[in-house]
Amino acid sequence: MHVIATAGHVDHGKSTLVRALTGMEPDRWAEERRRGMTIDLGFAWTGLPSGAVLAFVDVPGHERFVPNMLAGVGPVPAAMIVVAADEGWMPQSAEHLAALNALGVAHGLLVVTRSDLADPAPALELARDELRASSLGEVAAVAVSGATGAGLDRLRAELDRLVAGLPPADPTAPVRLWVDRSFSIRGSGTVVTGTLGAGTLRVGDDLELAGGQRVRVRGLQSLGRATGEVAAVARVAVNLRGVPRDAIGRGDVLLTPGRFGLTDVLDVRLAGDPVAELGSELMLHAGSAAVAARVRPLGPDTARLRLARALPLRVGDRALLRDPGRRHVAGGVIVLDVAPPALRRRGAAADRAAVLATLNGRPDEASELRRRGLLRRAELERMGVSPTGEPVAGQWHADPAHWTGLAGRLVAEVHRERAADPLAAGVPVETLRQRLGLPERILVEALIRPPLRLAAGRVLVGPEAPGLPGPVAAAVDRLAAELAGAPFQAPEAARLAELGLGARELGAAVRAGRVLRLAETVVLLPDAPEAAAKVLAGLSQPFTLSAARQALDTSRRVAVPLLELLDRRGVTRRADDGTRTLAS
Repeated sequence: MHVIATAGHVDHGKSTLVRALTGMEPDRWAEERRRGMTIDLGFAWTGLPSGAVLAFVDVPGHERFVPNMLAGVGPVPAAMIVVAADEGWMPQSAEHLAALNALGVAHGLLVVTRSDLADPAPALELARDELRASSLGEVAAVAVSGATGAGLDRLRAELDRLVAGLPPADPTAPVRLWVDRSFSIRGSGTVVTGTLGAGTLRVGDDLELAGGQRVRVRGLQSLGRATGEVAAVARVAVNLRGVPRDAIGRGDVLLTPGRFGLTDVLDVRLAGDPVAELGSELMLHAGSAAVAARVRPLGPDTARLRLARALPLRVGDRALLRDPGRRHVAGGVIVLDVAPPALRRRGAAADRAAVLATLNGRPDEASELRRRGLLRRAELERMGVSPTGEPVAGQWHADPAHWTGLAGRLVAEVHRERAADPLAAGVPVETLRQRLGLPERILVEALIRPPLRLAAGRVLVGPEAPGLPGPVAAAVDRLAAELAGAPFQAPEAARLAELGLGARELGAAVRAGRVLRLAETVVLLPDAPEAAAKVLAGLSQPFTLSAARQALDTSRRVAVPLLELLDRRGVTRRADDGTRTLAS
């Protein structure tokens, strides 16, 4: 299916034309038919000569109903501009064209209707000149009469050519269905309609409203028929389970969960009125939504918008700004940034304008990462970016230059901590996370490269612990001198303190391999186990703890942990009766 909008000032001739093409009545309200004026959006569809199906969103032409018109044209990719031969180009025709131009609609067809009432040539020539200067450019044109049927066959052929040239939709894309109508059906509940521009809807799908509420698709209709699945592009009616009628309406959005972010502050590029001349309060029309927006000019063609209600917008989205008081389309906007930085310091607005001047409004992973440094995959996707690069850790993607800089800072922080506290057993990962301003510990761990290493949640330098500071090294030398004559007579805690070996100094000496800690305050020289094994080899096998203690000339305080260490190393084997045998 293909969907286009029918726009133009001449409501009566436009609706007559749609009726003639489709055999359906696009004006849903009796008041519309009585007055010959389209007030709200109308919908109809028809088959084309190629077999393609084309749906029309018939939008109001009168200036009082421009907001309704904008709700209809926002989500569609093409338009059929209808001008009456007996009236020609009118002010509302110009406003409709300004809206299409602001939205960047590039596919269209010009139809001069009521050609049975006047020569269509003058109206056709003027209208083509107007369209040529817009985003529509040079378009095909057809003169018809909805009343007599003249020119309808050619119109159908031109519509066929128009839809054949439309860019294909992506059926795998996430769903963002802008609601243009909401109503209740007895026995079924709430039904909403909209133009599905991308993605696929299925009965049973879980969706979410822009406010976060989860909803489920109870049923689907397209072209008046129930179906289990609808792929873009299509007009679709969605029956929602458990949603009150007053909880959803025009301007709301149904979304694939987790794939869109809401924003009420965005930076945009404007094409239209000079930014400096914009009013401070305008209406932003995006999709079927109309939201009040406060405008802060930044650069010659860029501005920051602060919205009265957050919308699920992405980088590259098209929208328009309108001044409802002047009934004037101020211009079209391209969304450049949906998560812009705050502007707090002096000169921040000028700096931001310089950054925005470099952006083209196309979602780009490298550009987003270059400006933000680090982003999760889900954050990129919610901005409209499809990540192609490999994550640096978990779901985190990084700008290469920023990541290299973080690695350098990590090395510097570890060395700085080592210089400030030589006795410290490395730097805790959490400390480094905070100093580098990183959101998760896994990013610190992913940055570790030789000569850094990770051990027990701390980052150290090199394969070995650092050398000991002079005072600690001297204290260890004094300990070694005392143990030289009695290698298994470990000093008591008080003597260790006298030597200058407190808990932190001992920890550093152990990490440096200068001493061996058997228990909290039982320390010997590193070669004590090998020396003990030589002494124990001279005992009758098996031997008791008491015999070992006497042979080693030490206390039970030292002998017990020393023998347990030898057991763990396989130097000795302990029997059930508590005796030990030296392993051969």
